[in-house]
Amino acid sequence: MGIFWECQRCAACCQWPGEVKVSEEEIRAMAAFLSLTEAAFIGQFTRLRQDRRGLALTEEAGGACVFLKGKDCVVHPVKPRQCRDFPNGWQAGPELMRRCQAKPVWQGAPPITAAPTAGPLKAP
Repeated sequence: MGIFWECQRCAACCQWPGEVKVSEEEIRAMAAFLSLTEAAFIGQFTRLRQDRRGLALTEEAGGACVFLKGKDCVVHPVKPRQCRDFPNGWQAGPELMRRCQAKPVWQGAPPITAAPTAGPLKAP
C-alpha cells in the first residue's frame, strides 16, 4: 500500500542519461515490433553494458533514449521493463523526480491526514 506514481508520458525519464538494460526477451519483442532481425536490432540499437553483463539500449547525444521521438516512445507497446517500471520501480534521484510529471495515486486505504474527532465521553 502507499503511493503509486502514474506516468503522464512527459518523457523526462527518457531524456535522462543512464543505462537501460535489455533482456533477450525484450530484444526479441522490440526487434519483431520494428520488423528487424534480432541481430540487426542488436547491432543498431544496443551496446555492451558498463558491467559487461549484457546489453543496454544506446543513447543519443545528451543521454536521450534512442527510441524517443519528440515525447513519444517508438517502441512504447513493447518497451523494456525498466522503462515500464519508472518511477515506481526505480530509486530516482531528486533532480529527475523534479522533472518527472508523474501523479501520485494512493493504493489501498487513503493516508490519515488528521486525527479523528471524538465527542465527549459519557458515563455508562
